[in-house]
Amino acid sequence: MAGNSFGQVLRVTTAGESHGPANVVIVDGCPPGIPLNEADLQADLDRRRPGQSKIVTQRKEPDRAEILSGVFEGHTTGTPIAILVRNQDAKSRDYADIKDLYRPGHADFTFDAKYGRRDYRGGGRASARETVARVAAGVVAKKILARAFGGSVVGYVVQVGDVVATQLPERVTSDMVERLPDGSPNIVRCPDHEAAARMVARIEAVRRAQDSIGGVAEIVAYDVPAGLGEPVFDKLKADLGKALFSLPAVLGVEYGAGFAVATMRGSENNDVFVAQDGVVRTATNRHGGMLGGISSGMPLVLRAAVKPTSSLPRPQPTLTRDLRPSEIRTRGRHDPCLLPRFVPMAEAMVALVLADHWLRQRATRPF
Repeated sequence: MAGNSFGQVLRVTTAGESHGPANVVIVDGCPPGIPLNEADLQADLDRRRPGQSKIVTQRKEPDRAEILSGVFEGHTTGTPIAILVRNQDAKSRDYADIKDLYRPGHADFTFDAKYGRRDYRGGGRASARETVARVAAGVVAKKILARAFGGSVVGYVVQVGDVVATQLPERVTSDMVERLPDGSPNIVRCPDHEAAARMVARIEAVRRAQDSIGGVAEIVAYDVPAGLGEPVFDKLKADLGKALFSLPAVLGVEYGAGFAVATMRGSENNDVFVAQDGVVRTATNRHGGMLGGISSGMPLVLRAAVKPTSSLPRPQPTLTRDLRPSEIRTRGRHDPCLLPRFVPMAEAMVALVLADHWLRQRATRPF
């Protein structure tokens, strides 16, 4: 199977399946001397892991990361970093009675069409379980960004079904995403806390109806310097789009004003340049921090539309592998809404792209 590596200078390769013994990632190209330990990895893995709240899948995975190489005495060595996360709560028997059925919305049929065989246990390589490796790699990338230019990446939920966040702070912090004003966990990860309560209620309602619901996550990269990205095929926006589209369940990606530009005039859409603290900035940010595929120095603002979870406990019509009409009811433990756990996955992919382009820029313009 090709296509398991991502990036050029900072190159990530993942392996593993939903119900295999473990998932693993190799991060190659990380500079030496960056502080890194397993506790650093754990913080984001805990945000992604299943079973963390009542509105996500109840699969109980501790997701404990093991660093196998590339770190010595608490710092990266410049050699490949290998990270292992073991699967401990896979229940493959939940899939035995549907192994010859095509689950609507899943990659069962397309895997058969491509390979002629597939791991039917939880979707195998097509499962979102694979993203645990990406989140671990994303921690390394975030550390590179923080050390290189003080950059940070923050993701959050802005829509669940028809519930839309309308009271977002000008600059969202991780604490706003992770905690409510009373200090309790913000389980839906929406920084508009009034909307967050309605989102949780909506997710609980669809779960009781044996259904699922989709939504939108926004990801913002702060303090990114101008000049990252390439002007043609490797545009920063192109690589970010590929990164987010490579995540399971993503059906749409936009940045800046996005599809709203279709109804604008040029005079409405253009961002006027201004001088701010001795550097070039723009008065507005409809361009989402990228011009000509290169970062402008403004915050990078992206949004990803995430579909409803395809695995449903309610009956759905389908076909068997030998084309007989049948019915399927997916057992097992599944998220009624993917958005809360999607946030750290999206942050990781954005951070990996930015770290890779920063390292590439050092080679292009080292002085």
